[in-house]
Amino acid sequence: MKYVDEFRDPEKAQFLLKEIRRLVPEIRQGRKRPISIMEVCGGHTHAIFRYGVETMLPDGIELVHGPGCPVCVLPMGRVDDCVALANMPGMLFTTFGDAMRVPGSKGSLLQAKANGADVRMVYSPLDALKIARENPSRQVVFFALGFETTMPSTALTVLRAEREKVKNFSLFCNHITIIPTIKAILDSPDLQLDGFLGPGHVSMVIGNTSYQFIADHYKRPLVVAGFEPLDILHALWMVLKQLAEGRSEIENQYNRVVPDGGNSVALDAIGRVFELREFFEWRGLGSIDHSGVRVREEYASFDAERRFSVPALKIADPKSCQCGEVLKGVIKPWDCKVFGRDCTPETPLGALMVSSEGACAAYYQYGDIEKIHDTRSERQLEEIV
Repeated sequence: MKYVDEFRDPEKAQFLLKEIRRLVPEIRQGRKRPISIMEVCGGHTHAIFRYGVETMLPDGIELVHGPGCPVCVLPMGRVDDCVALANMPGMLFTTFGDAMRVPGSKGSLLQAKANGADVRMVYSPLDALKIARENPSRQVVFFALGFETTMPSTALTVLRAEREKVKNFSLFCNHITIIPTIKAILDSPDLQLDGFLGPGHVSMVIGNTSYQFIADHYKRPLVVAGFEPLDILHALWMVLKQLAEGRSEIENQYNRVVPDGGNSVALDAIGRVFELREFFEWRGLGSIDHSGVRVREEYASFDAERRFSVPALKIADPKSCQCGEVLKGVIKPWDCKVFGRDCTPETPLGALMVSSEGACAAYYQYGDIEKIHDTRSERQLEEIV
């Protein structure tokens, strides 16, 4: 299958691994800490574990899992807002499936559905618009979330709803932007990063030039990467090659999909419907300026936050849950005390264990849970001694 089989070639993988093994010792001369490369996108995290990429890499290189899972970074208060909207009389609330199980302080959307709220899973905002047309006597809200990857489909749906004069359709907008997020990570004193694997799907929309500040101001290389195992290995080699040569540039490994200038039609739709918020609250990262979008005044009739009374409360995560530290790359999922025991995909305490793109879910699904528990017990024993 074109663009799949050729990116899973074992011989090419071995060649790239050989080159990676050659570069790592060269880069690490005179330094103690490992080479830290963050994959920003949750899709990359999932692929890295699915294909065992991390286990192939030599000692001295560490992959840091970033906040690129939009479901995972949603703060608990916004989930509570969803539940409040869903419980309004006569409301029909629509959402993507992976958002239904994200826990809020008052339960999840799935629990609200079990308690009688009309919560329906959809595959796109157009599905929600169709439901609104079929139920003209009821208000239909679509839970709009995601990075720039999913913004265009939401924006185009709003434009279609306006064109068709659908009056009972609106968005609860939780779309977020990638650039301010990366800047917040680079400004964090907790992290020492040497480079980035840039998000492939987001870059398909916004292009590559938006990342230039990372190379110019922060002197870090970023390589936009695809999602097959050879994509990831190739992108890692490209980052390492830059480090070995003392370069900091923005490169595009995923050029079969990502145009340098992005998608002008998608960007135009986003610009017409949305505008930047002054700030947006992120789970684990706190408030980040201009990191979210809201519906423009011209389309206020499609904005659920304007049309309905939304609590908009800030709710702290459970103290036992360390999603925030994992999202920032400060700790690994297995360092969280509740990982794999009190917090599992069946009984999640945090959003990272819910979404298929969450780091905790990837570790749980593809990692050796018993080995993780044994390693954690050994660490705890060492701390006591």
